[in-house]
Amino acid sequence: MNAPLRRVGIVVMVLFGLLFANLNWIQAYKADEYRTSDYNGRVQVAEYERRRGNIEAGGTAFALSKETDGELKFQRAYPGGARYAHVLGYKPVNLAETGIEKFENDFLAGTSDQLIANRVKDMFTGDETGGGNVLLTISKGAQNTAFEQLRNNRRNASKGAAIAIDPRTGAVQALVSLPSFDPNPLVSHSSNEATAAFNKLEQDPEGPLKNRALGEVLPPGSTFKIVVAAAALENGVGQDTRIPAGASWTPPTSGSPIRNAAPSICPEDEVTLMNAVTESCNTGFAQLGVRLGADKIKEKARQFGFEQEDLTVGHLNEGGHPVAASRAGAMQNPDGSTDPAALAQSSIGQNNVRMTPLQGAMIAASVANGGSQMRPYLVRQWLGPDRTTSHYTAKPKELRQPVSGQVASDLREMMVSVVENGTGRNARIDGYTVGGKTGTADVRPGVPAHSWFVGFAMDKNGNPVSAVCVLLENGGDGGSAEAARIAGQIMRAAIADPGGR
Repeated sequence: MNAPLRRVGIVVMVLFGLLFANLNWIQAYKADEYRTSDYNGRVQVAEYERRRGNIEAGGTAFALSKETDGELKFQRAYPGGARYAHVLGYKPVNLAETGIEKFENDFLAGTSDQLIANRVKDMFTGDETGGGNVLLTISKGAQNTAFEQLRNNRRNASKGAAIAIDPRTGAVQALVSLPSFDPNPLVSHSSNEATAAFNKLEQDPEGPLKNRALGEVLPPGSTFKIVVAAAALENGVGQDTRIPAGASWTPPTSGSPIRNAAPSICPEDEVTLMNAVTESCNTGFAQLGVRLGADKIKEKARQFGFEQEDLTVGHLNEGGHPVAASRAGAMQNPDGSTDPAALAQSSIGQNNVRMTPLQGAMIAASVANGGSQMRPYLVRQWLGPDRTTSHYTAKPKELRQPVSGQVASDLREMMVSVVENGTGRNARIDGYTVGGKTGTADVRPGVPAHSWFVGFAMDKNGNPVSAVCVLLENGGDGGSAEAARIAGQIMRAAIADPGGR
């Protein structure tokens, strides 16, 4: 054989070898990926042959499957529309699923190992039993109230969030993000219609697809004073300890004075810590923060949950909505030394401090629950397709102990004073003890400030029944009072309808 033929033979052998290797790669390593691909039409048809399980709250299905006469036998539907969109997410045909629909997909679809007995039975009967059902902790009353009150807020804020949790268990009673969206067009069996609906939402500058309750971090304003007060109580300051205050105070090294929201707020040289919290005294807390030092403030924030990057809200054992990390921020100069001006601003919830609404609710819940912070969760129970077999029931878990019982008690008294005598009066509920803290966070000149309220409600026996955080982005002057009013309405609804725990 001459040299050219040998070279051709070698090339042909190499090509056959590569072809053989590629076939084996596809069959051995890529088979599952191709089989389960969203672009595999046969897989889609097979997936929609089985009725997907419901996602329910308070005995009502807010995500369910309806039978069709098309190629795909079932179509997902969301009777709650925009009210529950950021809790449930959505399960489209060709787009990526989100929310509880994503995190609980295997159980809802009936492919979970928990449902293997059902699938074995189906093999013998020829039935398609359907997926399992996911029951949530949500209170229908609290969720509906949160959605309506937030959407119709009296400050005309177009963006915001509200979240309520049971302080004793961590069960989420309400979770609303504004603006919201209707998930039903996203699950259309027409790929063109679903894609068009998604693109419209994704390109909306208001960001309706964002889950602001869990994923938005903004300066918390004076709500952060609870963290600073906790650090003070643990370092020799009592409720009646007098701290420096005044109408204005300029931190060392800074030419920018810190002032209070109104001239009537703590103009005297000294006030008690109780009065500083009640009146929301900026000058008092700025000086208190500098006195305590950056390390103590940041450590106390960390103990409340700031800096945590792996928290999720869904199933207690695995998965769920990812939660953005709240941050205490930098309080030092470039050389690493403490910057008193930055520390003073951070101590009133400005500078680089950033917080999610969930974190605000968790702070209030910890105070109400004697210093114990429970892990928040949404999934209460898994029920099999027959609705008689429970495959999972949530068992509440303590996440951390940010403060002692005594410090929590002192903080409760001060937060109750805020609602009874200070800026949180709009959150009051007849027959219940309500505590809270308002917050107004400056954004930049010419832009309305963000408005916050965090708080809790306790029954006549001293049992905490709800903790809440309400955020009105750019709520402006008077916005924190409106946030307090909305929070009171949500907690009142949660009391009447506590939801699943």
